[in-house]
Amino acid sequence: MIQQRQRNVIRQRVHTRIREKLSGTTERPRLNVYRSLDHIYTQLIDDSNGVTIASASTVAKKGDAKKTGGNIEAAKAVGKLIAERAQEKGVKKVVFDRGGYLYHGRIKALADAAREAGLEF
Repeated sequence: MIQQRQRNVIRQRVHTRIREKLSGTTERPRLNVYRSLDHIYTQLIDDSNGVTIASASTVAKKGDAKKTGGNIEAAKAVGKLIAERAQEKGVKKVVFDRGGYLYHGRIKALADAAREAGLEF
């Protein structure tokens, strides 16, 4: 348990370093990713106005009960969903914010699915 907390503290430090260098604008919002053990969450954020443009996650509403969001297939589905919602709002180009996570596994699957669905980053 202690090791897991330390890993998250390190991830948060890395994320802070990343955020110092990149931010989302109205033309090119930031695609933020948060990964938990059971779910994966994404948001399109316009940092210049402090507004969330669109979001998608594996947390289902009562009618859409998915078994888990902690796998690569679910990450691909979320990547495709966030790309569709972005295009509905007129967004094609984004800045990818991996949230301090290593670019592999679920994070990579989400990014690849978003690219295939039409987002450019």
